Amino acid sequence: MTLQRQIGFWLGSLIVFVLFLVLLRDILLPFIAALALAYLLDPLADRLERMGMSRLAATIVILIVFILIFAVALVLLAPLLGQQLAGLVARLPGDAAKLQALLLEKGAPWLERFGGGELTKEAQNSLGNLVGEATKWAGGLLQSLWTGGTAIVGVFSLLVLTPVIAFYLLVDWDRMVATVDSWLPRDHRDTIRGLVREMDTAIAGFLRGQALVCLLLGGFYAVGLSLVGVNFGALIGIISGFLSFIPYVGSLTGLVLAVGVATVQFWPDWTWPLAALGVFLAGQFLEGNIFQPKFVGDSIGVHPVWLMFALLAFGSLFGFVGLLVAVPLAAVIGVLCRFALRQYLGSNLYRGLAPPQPKGIEVEIDLER
Repeated sequence: MTLQRQIGFWLGSLIVFVLFLVLLRDILLPFIAALALAYLLDPLADRLERMGMSRLAATIVILIVFILIFAVALVLLAPLLGQQLAGLVARLPGDAAKLQALLLEKGAPWLERFGGGELTKEAQNSLGNLVGEATKWAGGLLQSLWTGGTAIVGVFSLLVLTPVIAFYLLVDWDRMVATVDSWLPRDHRDTIRGLVREMDTAIAGFLRGQALVCLLLGGFYAVGLSLVGVNFGALIGIISGFLSFIPYVGSLTGLVLAVGVATVQFWPDWTWPLAALGVFLAGQFLEGNIFQPKFVGDSIGVHPVWLMFALLAFGSLFGFVGLLVAVPLAAVIGVLCRFALRQYLGSNLYRGLAPPQPKGIEVEIDLER
């Protein structure tokens, strides 16, 4: 098979795979969650196998322990989080209106000084529309999580199907890897294996490290905001920690929610809103200087600009599932791009080496004759 036909075959396969994902994106969440869970737990299963357990027994033990830990956490946290979520949904419109009035009250003198009454009126209308739309969207989203039939089915499938799918994937993980390895083209097997090892290093470092970072951040934010006395502090902290799996999104979301709720709750006292801000600044310091370097490091190897583009692109294509898989897929694409760049820099296309010309017949002329 010529190089052109190979490139056409793999590009066609990639297009079909992407179209398949786009068409089935609404049902992918439990399968992606199960795949990530099996991928994370495979090293533990391998270790139990080396200790003498069979693969099936190791998988059963791991999943039973995981389900028990998850069930205990759910029983302990579900009543508290459910109560806080219901209260947040009920108070969101009123708090948003108070925050809007506060911003207009404090900002109006500055707007009148620099732009006059027209600018103040325009800002009031714009801010009112923005806050109203944001409140409507957030309230509708939170309400749909509990009342929407599709959301209920999604939560049910996530909680019930994910452990079942993860069980089968974990049992057959090594067999599936060996089978896929046997399908690799013989001529490029070593190159593909090297790329896969590089991808595995990047993805494993991010997934396992970032999962631990999310747990630590969620606990820190929840405890810190609760100690400050912010309404719904535990809920906001856990949401922020969970969304920290998506870079930049979790910290910004939690910061806006916590400071906004604290401002409405404690106004005109600025002490506690600043304390809520301090909790998030301390969390960002811990994440950037301790948690990330220790548990994640530079394993992903992706520039922040490319990371933000990946978040927007995959989020637009696949919704929330796209946001969850954006960083691992960005790491994979980064590995492939670096490999393509190395191939290009070592090729004649970059160096411009012309093929050797055939030598002509050299005729030596004796001018003295």
